Amino acid sequence: MFEKFDFTTQQIIKFWDKAVRDFRLAEQAREIEIIFVFTYEAMLKVAIAVCAKNNLRVKARRGHHIELIDKMAEILNDQDIKQVGNEIRTKRNRGLYSGGDTVSRKEADFYCKFVKQIFEKADVYLFPDKLI
Repeated sequence: MFEKFDFTTQQIIKFWDKAVRDFRLAEQAREIEIIFVFTYEAMLKVAIAVCAKNNLRVKARRGHHIELIDKMAEILNDQDIKQVGNEIRTKRNRGLYSGGDTVSRKEADFYCKFVKQIFEKADVYLFPDKLI
């Protein structure tokens, strides 16, 4: 599912910046669905940045979102990322493909706060020399 690839620091920063942009949209949104969708997108983009730091590029195939989430959990040494991240992914898939689960305000807010914690861990991991 992953292939080795030598990412530049600038490429990793670009992935990070896109994740931050999506997360800010989630935090600023009022509509539940917008909060949820942008939280999910931001989480995946953080996972891409974390994997890129390890010279891993995900191949776009069936199941690659699962692999991204699981690999990020492994790299950041946090199994809650795997559990909650895949819960978010499952809800997103049910809503997208099955017309199923809708997300409540409480769930969207919880997921947004959880992904913020991922950002905090990933920031320290990706940019260890940053002063603040």
